[in-house]
Amino acid sequence: MEQQSQIFHLTWQGVEVQVTFTPRYCGFMEHLAIESIAPERAPLPITGTGYLSHFMPPGTITAHGGDVFAQVRAWLDEEAANLDWQARVDASRQGELF
Repeated sequence: MEQQSQIFHLTWQGVEVQVTFTPRYCGFMEHLAIESIAPERAPLPITGTGYLSHFMPPGTITAHGGDVFAQVRAWLDEEAANLDWQARVDASRQGELF
């Protein structure tokens, strides 16, 4: 049985992000749906499309402190340190000449 989903909103580096957490998706998995909503479908360091569906074993969120908001923010921050993401951010600031 699917438990009630919880919806969280956070602003990460100027992007409004909606996180939907379902603790028992299809009765046996935890599920995170992470989507940038303003600007719509803006790339994030965890997804180039602005949407990510992520499945985890039951109890994963609880085992890491239980705070969905904090865990997603930490995940975004961690992946933002990736050199590929940094290059993408730099390129977007620079603009394209050709």
